[in-house]
Amino acid sequence: MIRTKGMTHIHLVVRNMKRSLRFYQTVFGMKVSFKIGRKMVFLNTPGSRDLITLNEDGDLASVAGTSGGISHFGFELLKTNVDAAISDVEKAGGKLLERGEHAPGVPYTYIADPDGYVIELG
Repeated sequence: MIRTKGMTHIHLVVRNMKRSLRFYQTVFGMKVSFKIGRKMVFLNTPGSRDLITLNEDGDLASVAGTSGGISHFGFELLKTNVDAAISDVEKAGGKLLERGEHAPGVPYTYIADPDGYVIELG
């Protein structure tokens, strides 16, 4: 077994840095942790150790929004008003994909960011 401190980050190729940065900051309140040049930004959720890397790489733009076999990644909601969360997503350029329950009393919502990455809100 390899011992770790947990997953460090998810690296997303994006088509438009400004649009993606605005989406993750507006919808999830993520803050810039640091930048590498103008084309790579590391964001985290305040109070957490999670990181999402946004990378605007013209050579990889054609694969932005594709999953390579990963179905989605998720955020656990603090507020229970899913309708308000969906509204925030849509205002920021994302869209609702699906909504339901995994089991009675265990709701889920799948949304897509502006590039098409699927995110579960639970």
